[in-house]
Amino acid sequence: MKSWCTPLYEGTFSVGLDKKFFSIPRDGKPAKGALKISLNPFLIVNEKRVILIDTGIGSFGEDTGVERLFENIERHGIADYEVTDIFMSHLHYDHMGGLAHQNSGFWELSFPQAKLWVSKDDWARVMAKEEFYDTEKTEFVAFLDARADLYFLEAEDQPYPEIRVERIGGHTQFHQVLWYKDEDLNLMMAGDVMATRAQVNRVFAAKYDHDPEQSKQQRMRLAREAYEIGVTILAYHDEVCSMFRIVDYDPKLGYVTEPVSGGRP
Repeated sequence: MKSWCTPLYEGTFSVGLDKKFFSIPRDGKPAKGALKISLNPFLIVNEKRVILIDTGIGSFGEDTGVERLFENIERHGIADYEVTDIFMSHLHYDHMGGLAHQNSGFWELSFPQAKLWVSKDDWARVMAKEEFYDTEKTEFVAFLDARADLYFLEAEDQPYPEIRVERIGGHTQFHQVLWYKDEDLNLMMAGDVMATRAQVNRVFAAKYDHDPEQSKQQRMRLAREAYEIGVTILAYHDEVCSMFRIVDYDPKLGYVTEPVSGGRP
């Protein structure tokens, strides 16, 4: 079978200083002073594995739930128990919220057969916290620590022949970029260091990053490398075009990009 990849659009949200995620239409405007953020976990299917990269916000938004993620993967003919591996770019709740959910007041793994691949140092950082955001999310990560099939990634690691992980820092201290390459796909997912299509041509240092300058430098390096080797970039927070590639460079305009269609071939 041919390998394939698709975004799993979870929704678009207005996010204010209180960090609460309120659903808005995809073409809607955020509240005054709030950011507009879309969420796109990614599904990769090859002959041996069914892989998720990040899992969305789960139930941690206002009126959100893991059901949307289940519906999205089922639309592609995949059941929750068929997911074999989950890779996390970093451990913010809008990227990891779909890992578990509550059923009748008890936490359950959303993908019970999956290996959960996380940065070893990032997981240690989270577990050392007395509180992870709030009481509910603290219970959530404690449940994952006890029940998930956790696999820990080093700063540079290659858990499978087709998947390579590299620590890049920036947005968070232990942020990772994931590279995927086989005969059919050549992909890069850099989480919130390169979160949208527009960011390949923006030189900026964001105050919300753990290390703004590191994010800026890594974003510039990754864009250059993506262009040189022709990867498809997976943009987790893009509201319109979450899969694209860089096809040219113009000295005046910067990188030229084109959308890439995802889905089963």
